[in-house]
Amino acid sequence: MTYFPMVSVIIPTYNRAEMLSGAVESVLGQDYPHFELIVVDDGSTDETPRLLERYKDRITVMRRENAGVSAARNSGIGAAKGELIAFLDSDDYWMAEKLSIQAAWFEKNSQAMICQTEEIWIRNNRRVNPKVKHKKRGGDIFLPSLSLCLVSPSAVMVRRELFNEVGLFDPDLPACEDYDLWLRVACRFPVGLIEKPLAVRRGGHAGQLSAMPGLDRYRICAIRKLLETGRLTPDQRNAAVAVLKQKCAIYADGCEKRGRHSEAGYYRGVGKL
Repeated sequence: MTYFPMVSVIIPTYNRAEMLSGAVESVLGQDYPHFELIVVDDGSTDETPRLLERYKDRITVMRRENAGVSAARNSGIGAAKGELIAFLDSDDYWMAEKLSIQAAWFEKNSQAMICQTEEIWIRNNRRVNPKVKHKKRGGDIFLPSLSLCLVSPSAVMVRRELFNEVGLFDPDLPACEDYDLWLRVACRFPVGLIEKPLAVRRGGHAGQLSAMPGLDRYRICAIRKLLETGRLTPDQRNAAVAVLKQKCAIYADGCEKRGRHSEAGYYRGVGKL
C-alpha cells in the first residue's frame, strides 16, 4: 500500500480577492490525494472573506488582524497537521502535479529537509525569463543566497521539523522575511531542486512586497541577525560580512543622495565590522 504523507498547504493573503481564487483552485486541483489547505486571511478589507466562503467545506480559513505575511504564515504553520508543509503566495498558482512530484522527491530523499521546484515568471500578464542571477540552484546555496533570495515561497516544500531547527518567519520584518528564513536554512541544510517548473509566479501588480523601496535595509537586518547567532562556519561568516559591508555601502550611498544623512551614517557604521 502506497503511503502518502499529509501535506499542509498555507496561503497567506491580504486584499487580493481578484487573484486569490486562482491560487486556491490550483491547490484544490492537485492530483495528490492527501493534503489540507489553510488560507490565512491577514485582515483583508476587500471581498476576500466572501470569496473564501465559497470554499468553506474544502479548506480551513483562519482570520486574524493584519500583522503581516510572516505572522500569517506562522499562524498557518501552527495550525498545520502535515508532515510536509508547502507555501503558496495568493498571487501565484501551481501546476496540478506540484505536490505529488515534491512529495515523491522527499520519499526518495529521506534525509532532506527542503526542496523547491523551478517556476514560470509572469509579469504584467506576459511570460518573462528570469535574469541569470535569479537562476535557481540546488545543494549548498548559502553563499549565492547572501546577495539575493534564491528560494521562492511558492515553489518550496519543507519538512515541518525544519522550523524546530531554524525558527519561523520573522514577524518584525515587513519584507525580505523569506530571504531571512532561507539564509537561516541554507547555512545549515542543502536545498533540493526539482528542475521542472511547477509554480507560476505572477508579478507587476500593486501591493507586492518585493516592489517596496529600500529593501536592502531588511536584508542587512537579516544578515546581522544571522551573524549574531554564532552558527556560521568561518567561511560562511567571512562571506556574510563581505556582503553586509557591500549592502551597507550601497544603501548608505542611496540615503546620502536623498538627503537622509543621519541614516546614511548609521549604515556606514553597521558596515564597519
